[in-house]
Amino acid sequence: MNIALDAMGGDFAPKVAVEGALLALEELSDKTSVTLVGKENEIKSLLEGVDYPTERLKIQHAEEVVGMHEHPAKSFSQKPDSSISVGFKLLKSKEANAFCSAGNTGSMMVHSLFVLKTYGGIQRPPIAGFFPLRNGKFNIMLDIGANADCKPELLQQFAELGSIYASLTLDIAKPRVALLNIGEEETKGSQVAQATYQLLKVDKKINFVGNIEGRDLFEDKADVVVTEGFTGNVIFKMGESLYEYANSQSIDDHLINRMNYEVVGGSPIIGVKGNVIVGHGISSALAIKNMILLAERQVDSGVNAKIADVFGE
Repeated sequence: MNIALDAMGGDFAPKVAVEGALLALEELSDKTSVTLVGKENEIKSLLEGVDYPTERLKIQHAEEVVGMHEHPAKSFSQKPDSSISVGFKLLKSKEANAFCSAGNTGSMMVHSLFVLKTYGGIQRPPIAGFFPLRNGKFNIMLDIGANADCKPELLQQFAELGSIYASLTLDIAKPRVALLNIGEEETKGSQVAQATYQLLKVDKKINFVGNIEGRDLFEDKADVVVTEGFTGNVIFKMGESLYEYANSQSIDDHLINRMNYEVVGGSPIIGVKGNVIVGHGISSALAIKNMILLAERQVDSGVNAKIADVFGE
């Protein structure tokens, strides 16, 4: 297995990307390698004097860098030799099994759509997040930022994609799927939520368990939580701020600690023809390491082959 990493992506690149890759190599399978994609001279300077397995840490030069605030579509058309573009080329050509980046999320999404494309009839791929539960486990929440406005049919696809992802990456035979809402009753919520409920309750591809309220998110009531990207993003960023506050007050709590973005390290874009993981722009070396480890687990799970079976090529 070869995992490509955008060495130029993130606020503290390339230093933390290189450090994170070196940390990951200590925990990855001996048969897994990492390819650092970016400016070769800068990457090599960071590796000077470092003892590492040269056969498992490679460098792929990319001359250009996509800035964190650049327009995603413009970066796609105007920077064909960016570290993101080159990373996607490696993924598309099967030279890499996964591509990870803490860089411009919008650019990652645009490249996913136009370079890899989606499986079958998937309209708009979601970004999934790992949400911590009180019992020490995680569930999958999607979308957490890619699609702010969603029609019921799109949310139904998220439910099906999330169910497949949870079954293979969390090893759950029949994942429970819930719709995030303001009440448990079928008639509660917005018009979109009510219409989505009607689609999910008759969908034979999923194990739909009804609505889930915000007060129950930390309980083990669902393995997959479906919402639109606006709400999902707000929830995850509120969790990050709660961790930051608790940490500043020296509060050590097993649930709050797992709201730290570094714990999982990244979020997969689900439904595109390749394993793509996006990380936080402020990613540390620890976050980069965990993002790479997540990519390895995702490749091993074979989740994309299952999505292809369900949705078609």
